[in-house]
Amino acid sequence: MRKYLFGTGIISAVRSGMALLRGARGDVPFTWRQALAWLSWGITLALSIGTIVDTYRASKGKLVAGDSPVSSSEQHALLKKHLDR
Repeated sequence: MRKYLFGTGIISAVRSGMALLRGARGDVPFTWRQALAWLSWGITLALSIGTIVDTYRASKGKLVAGDSPVSSSEQHALLKKHLDR
């Protein structure tokens, strides 16, 4: 589980979220730029969590979506598994 939680995607999402929180503490009113920054942070966090889920599923031998970054390595592993039988 450690290898998933301490991946670079999660660490960078947490650090950027902390930076956004620090920036929101000031007396500056909420602007559309801040809204876009928060939206970008949410997308980054969702993508990094999705990659963790796909990596976990692929390591257990389950199918992952074709647009996943780990789908090609997962397909090679499944093909090798079926050829070894």
